[in-house]
Amino acid sequence: MREVRKRGRPKNVGTPDEAGGVKALERALDVLDLLAASNGLTLTEIAKALGTAPSTIHRVLTTLDARGVAESDPITQAWHIGPSAFRHGTAFMRRSSIVERARPIMRRLMEATGETANLGILNGDAVLFLSQVETHETIRAFFPPGTRSPFHASGIGKALLAHAKPDVLRQILDDAVLSRFTDKTLTERDALLADLEVTRTRGYSFDDEERTLGMRCIAAPVYDLAGEAVAGISVSGPMHRMTEDRCGKIAEAVMVAAQDLSLGIPSRS
Repeated sequence: MREVRKRGRPKNVGTPDEAGGVKALERALDVLDLLAASNGLTLTEIAKALGTAPSTIHRVLTTLDARGVAESDPITQAWHIGPSAFRHGTAFMRRSSIVERARPIMRRLMEATGETANLGILNGDAVLFLSQVETHETIRAFFPPGTRSPFHASGIGKALLAHAKPDVLRQILDDAVLSRFTDKTLTERDALLADLEVTRTRGYSFDDEERTLGMRCIAAPVYDLAGEAVAGISVSGPMHRMTEDRCGKIAEAVMVAAQDLSLGIPSRS
């Protein structure tokens, strides 16, 4: 008599690891978790960390690369989280992320300073803006979500670089092209490093027409519970409103907003 199998179940189902390819999925998620917690790992390093054969990890990485969830640096051969992971992450951000928690804080910051408040993170060699609360003024800065801006000519970019780990900062700057946008853009590495040191000391960064003539930006880092700078919050506006006399008070408001937001950000570890 012929064996009749139930629909929806593969033949010869054995252990849970074998059922429905779950083991393969777990392995892929393990790889993503490892990449998310690192600054780039080679195939060999991933295989060693997970105790898995390099050939198996290579198949996982190839699949993730094809979907844009992971990507390899052609020079260093290191693997990183890919751009498509951001699309997946935004689904969570819409529900309970830093963006949602930041909105009321950013609105208060905008009302206190009269200028546009921004939220962003480092994304490769640029700042990726996640959210913005615009001022009611006619002349204002405009960075819609998804906009990218070179980190060396950005208030948020410099705030985050100033508080990056030395090895991370060195790697970023080694790969960076410090393009000039205005006469005030910091295109020399030593000049940028000096500016980052000042930023670390005073607690906020200052973009003084370095990206766009006539515009200024003041930013401060947002930390998670592990003490890592995971985002930046800023205020940006035209020079005729963000005068030298007002910048001190604006900087205080920005640092308070960054501190308030940091208190609500969990650790990534």
